[in-house]
Amino acid sequence: MKIDKDEARQTGIQLLKYAVIGVLNTLITLVVFYVMNTKMGLSYGISNVVGYIFGVINSFLWNRNWVFKTKNNFRRELLLFVCGFLICLALQLCVSWILLEGLGWKNLPDDIIPFFPMEKAGQNIVMIVAMVAYTLANYVYNRTVTFRVDPKGDKLKS
Repeated sequence: MKIDKDEARQTGIQLLKYAVIGVLNTLITLVVFYVMNTKMGLSYGISNVVGYIFGVINSFLWNRNWVFKTKNNFRRELLLFVCGFLICLALQLCVSWILLEGLGWKNLPDDIIPFFPMEKAGQNIVMIVAMVAYTLANYVYNRTVTFRVDPKGDKLKS
């Protein structure tokens, strides 16, 4: 199996754009959460959900128009995007549970990273690992399902 260098470069650029949008989504989610929870006094749960909704809307629009550049059926892509988000969120929760409960990472010592001791180090490390699993799975899902390209290189119009 020969790897096409141009395709590999384009995939790398696409992944970089995807990462930029991921950082932007995280910031939007955090800002909305902060404003609603801290400044407006709304509950943690409501603020968290609304923050994620804003992040997912932002993510869909940027991924559709900048990362994957599709002009397919908007409603179909939106539905697939939300389904992918939920599937990958479930994966993230499973990875977290396996690492925390199954492998006991919740009991890692707070000084496991000598130059950066922190409270609940295991939970923080698991969150990072689970976020990486979510991000990679979500990218693959969106590239192959939501914003897929047919074998001829044309965007699907379904």
